[in-house]
Amino acid sequence: MKSIYENPIYKNQHIRIEIEESEIPWLKIFVQDNCKEMTDCSSETKKQIWSLLDLIETEMLDYFKPEKINIASFANYLPQVHWHIMARYKEDSYFPEPMWGEKQREGKLNLPSMQGFITRLLVAINKEI
Repeated sequence: MKSIYENPIYKNQHIRIEIEESEIPWLKIFVQDNCKEMTDCSSETKKQIWSLLDLIETEMLDYFKPEKINIASFANYLPQVHWHIMARYKEDSYFPEPMWGEKQREGKLNLPSMQGFITRLLVAINKEI
């Protein structure tokens, strides 16, 4: 049986979605083409990215009940368009700092199954895309 952490969890000709192994729910959307900036992406790729950002945020809020959703796109180290979507909690190790910031404490999270979330998310994606 394939682990949910074997990436990608979803892909098509425009994008792929991967899981970042972390104490928090954290997904990443990558473009399939070699695009350094969003303006380099095709209209269809942009449309899918925006749809997926909205869909993943909505599903994370409903399923994981986080304090906040963080969405980021820096791509300084990897100059390819990609987005991070993270469910954040006051009890996670870094809150209120970014996940790339200084650790604040040992996180104490008791979250629903990531496998359950991915199964639910894939059903929603297949309806949307």
